[in-house]
Amino acid sequence: MRIERFEDIQAWKAARVVGSQVYELSRTSELRRDFGLRDQMQRAAVSIMANIAEGFDSRSNQEFLRFLGYAYRTATELQSHLYVAMDQAYVDQEGFDTLYRQTAKVHRLLNGFIRYLKEGEP
Repeated sequence: MRIERFEDIQAWKAARVVGSQVYELSRTSELRRDFGLRDQMQRAAVSIMANIAEGFDSRSNQEFLRFLGYAYRTATELQSHLYVAMDQAYVDQEGFDTLYRQTAKVHRLLNGFIRYLKEGEP
């Protein structure tokens, strides 16, 4: 499949799911009252998507790779925040596992995309 828009990128699509899941958790659990953690998690989820999209409009693969690296690391940050949310009983084990797995999927897709772009470099 040819990528013509950032919305065509599989990692962006998976990150969008993560964003929806984080916002749902923020609305339906006690996380809604923990403004600091809630905001950190929401910003991280949005940042993953935004970095993929912003990098897509880069003028070079090297710059795009830099933004994909930011997205990858921000997904890791979100995974760490999930542990805090679970430790504070804002999310149960099942909810944690679901969101963690989706974030891990973003990792895998980003890693594959990064490898693909690096192979195309001179």
